[in-house]
Amino acid sequence: MKFETPATENPIDQLKVIGKATDRVEGPFKTMGRARYAYEWHDVAKNPAYGYVVGSAIAKGRIRSIDLSLAKVSHGVLAIVTAENAGKLGKGEFNTALLLGGPEIQHYHQAVALVVAETFEQARAAAGQIRIEYEKAPGAFDLAAAKDSAPMADKITGGVAASKVGDFEGAFAAAPVQLDATYTTPDQSHAMMEPHSSLAKWEGDKLTVWTSNQMIDWGRGDLAKTLNIPKENVRLISPYIGGGFGGKLFVRADAVLASLGARAAQRPVKVALQRALMPNNTTHRPATIQRIRLGTTREGKITAIGHDSWSGDLPEGKPDGAVHQTRLLYAGENRMTATRLAVLDLPEANAMRAPGEATGMMALEIAMDELAEKLGIDPVELRILNDTQVVPDDASPPSKDDPQDRKGDTAANQAGKGKRFSQRQFIECLRLGAERFGWNKRSAKPAANRDGMWLIGQGVAAAYRGNQTTKSAARVRLDSRGGVIVETDMTDIGTGSYTVIAQTAAEMLGVPLNRVLVRLGDSSFPVSSGSGGQWGANCSTSGVYAACLKLREMVAQKLGVSATDAVFSDGRVRVGDRDVPLGEVAGSAGLVAEDAIEFGKLAKEYQQSTFGAHFVEVGVHVATGETRVRRMLAVCAAGRILNPKAARSQVIGAMTMGVGAALMEELAVDKRLGFFVNHDMATYEVPVHADIPHQDVIFLDETDPISSPMKAKGVAELGICGVAAAVANAIYNATGVRVRDYPITLDKLLDGLPDVA
Repeated sequence: MKFETPATENPIDQLKVIGKATDRVEGPFKTMGRARYAYEWHDVAKNPAYGYVVGSAIAKGRIRSIDLSLAKVSHGVLAIVTAENAGKLGKGEFNTALLLGGPEIQHYHQAVALVVAETFEQARAAAGQIRIEYEKAPGAFDLAAAKDSAPMADKITGGVAASKVGDFEGAFAAAPVQLDATYTTPDQSHAMMEPHSSLAKWEGDKLTVWTSNQMIDWGRGDLAKTLNIPKENVRLISPYIGGGFGGKLFVRADAVLASLGARAAQRPVKVALQRALMPNNTTHRPATIQRIRLGTTREGKITAIGHDSWSGDLPEGKPDGAVHQTRLLYAGENRMTATRLAVLDLPEANAMRAPGEATGMMALEIAMDELAEKLGIDPVELRILNDTQVVPDDASPPSKDDPQDRKGDTAANQAGKGKRFSQRQFIECLRLGAERFGWNKRSAKPAANRDGMWLIGQGVAAAYRGNQTTKSAARVRLDSRGGVIVETDMTDIGTGSYTVIAQTAAEMLGVPLNRVLVRLGDSSFPVSSGSGGQWGANCSTSGVYAACLKLREMVAQKLGVSATDAVFSDGRVRVGDRDVPLGEVAGSAGLVAEDAIEFGKLAKEYQQSTFGAHFVEVGVHVATGETRVRRMLAVCAAGRILNPKAARSQVIGAMTMGVGAALMEELAVDKRLGFFVNHDMATYEVPVHADIPHQDVIFLDETDPISSPMKAKGVAELGICGVAAAVANAIYNATGVRVRDYPITLDKLLDGLPDVA
C-alpha cells in the first residue's frame, strides 16, 4: 500500500479501540516472568555453554601478544575466540569499530576475546587467566582540545552538516540585542536495564540468534555481513527488550561473539555483556560544544540565528546533529548552522534517544531564556513571538547513509525554505502549558522566591522532534474461530508496541482486543519499521493497517460484496441484511493477508514534526546547592495518540531521563588513557521516577492526515527534548546562577548562591 495522499476517513477513525487508555496486553507476561528476554531462553537450545567477553585494556594501539595457555586448560573451558582464530570477518554497515578487535585496537574495552565454558563462572575465571601484552599508541581523547582543528562534517542525521540563509554575520552584527554564548553537554550512556545479551545456535550452516535488538532486519543483515554468510542463513529473534534508547539499534559484540563462540564450541552459547563493559564497548551519546548566537530587534523579533556544534567520534564515525532543530523551530531571515567533527579515539558515538535534538535543545533553549532576560520579555512570549508556520532554513534533504535514513525508502526530516509544516501547534502547547502550570505566578527576578532553606524557581523550554516515516510490513491471519494473529518483526523496547498493534488490528477488523494475538521480533516475519527515531508506533501500526485493509477486502470478496459496503464490528461482518461471523467467513483454512505501508511524496511536500513545551519547578538548597525537581509538566502535539496510557508512560520516562541529563548524567573521560571511568551503575548516576514527585502530561487533540493513515506521529523522543534546558532555566530562576555546562552539579552553583540568612 502506497501512502501518497492525505488520509481521509477510515476505519481507525471509529476510535472504538484506538485512542483509548489501554493496559498493555503483554503486561501479565512481564509481571509473571513469562516474557523471556534474550538471556532467558532456557528451552530453545539444549545444553548451552556460556561466554565471557574480554575487553581491551588500552584505548589505542595493538596487541603485541596474547597468551591463552592457562585459560585453555582452565576447568570447564570449551573454546576461546580471538581475532586470530575467528576466521575472516566482515564489518557491518552500522558499527564504526570492529566488534572483535585485534591485533589493532580502536577503543578501550573493544572486545578482543571470548572465553566459552560450561558455566558463566568458569568462563569468567578463565578469562582472568588470559595474558595480553599491548603496544600503546597516542590517542585523542579530549573534545575541547580537538575543537579548533576539527573539520566540517559532511552530513548529520536530518540533512547536510552546514546551512546558510541570508546574511547571518551582517544581521548579527547589526542587531541591537545580541547573545553569544557557548554551552557544553557531556558524553552520556544509555544505561538500559537489560544488558546487551544473545544466545546463538548453529544448525548446519543456519544460525539462529535470540538477542536484544531494536531493528531486526538491520541486525540480521549486519550479523550476516560480519560473519560472511548469506543473510537468508540468519534468523534473529527478539520479542522482548529491556530498554534500548538507541543503544540496541545495531548488532553489537554480544551477538557476533555468541555466534562465533557457538561455532567454535559446537554448542549453543549465551553471552551477556557485563555492565562494566557496556559504556565503553557499546555506543553512547557524544559530548558536544555548542556556540549559539542570537540577534533580535529591541522588541524581540529574531533577525539572526546561528548555531555551531562540535562533537567527536572514531574515524569514519558521524557527528551529533545538535544544529538540526535550530533550522526549523524559530523564525529569522538570516541564519546559519555548522557542524564539525573531531576524530577522537573514545568508544563509538552513535544514536541515543532523540539524537541531535536532545543535545541541541539543551543549548538552544537556555540561549532563548538568556535572550528573554536581556530583552525583558517573558520566556514564553519570546518563543511565541518567533513562531513560524513555514520552514525557515533551506538545508538539503537527509542522506541515505545516516543510521536513521539507511533503509533507502525512509522519508525523514527534509527541510526546505518555505515548506509548510503538516501540523504545528507549538503556540498552543506554550499557551496551555503556561495556564496549567501557573506560569503567571513565576517571579521574573531570579532568587526572589524562597521556601525556608529552599530557593524556588520555574523554567520553560520548547520541545521539538521530527516525525520520520519508513516502510513497514505485517501479516494478519484470521482463523475459523474469529481470532486474529498479527506477525511483524517490529520490536517492543518497553514502549507498548504489542498493545498499539493489537488495538490497530482490533479496530480495523471489528474484533475484541482479547481476540488479537500479536507476535513480534522475529526475522521470519515481514520486515517492519523497527523501533527507533520515534517512528515505531506510527509506522508499524500503519503496516498493520495496510495488511488489515487487504484482509477486509479478502473477506468481502469471499462474501461477494464490496469492501466499502462491509461493516466489521463485534467479530462479525455486516452488509445490508447479511450478518456473518468472521470465523465463518475465514473457514477451516483461515485467511492470511500481508502488506506493507510505503510512504511517498507527502514527506517531501510537507515538514512533519512534533512540538511541545516543558515546564519545570525546582528547589535549590541555599546552603548546599542540592537541586530537587518539585513538579514537571509536558504539553505535546504529536498527532493522534494511539494509546494515551502508554504514551504518557513514554513521556514521563523521557522527562525523567531529561532530568538526568540536566543534573547528573556524565560519562567521565580519562583524558590520559582514553576511557569512560564511571563505567558502571554505581558511579554513572541516573534518576528514577521516585526522584520526581509530580509529573503531568497533556496531549493536544490533534490528528495529522499527512503523516499516515493512522494520523499519528511519534512521541517517545519528543518527551526528552528541551527537558534539561527547562531544568537549567528553573535553576537560574531559583538562584540567579547561570550554568552553561551540563550536568548542573552543586559545585557549579555553590559560589553564586545567595547568603543563607
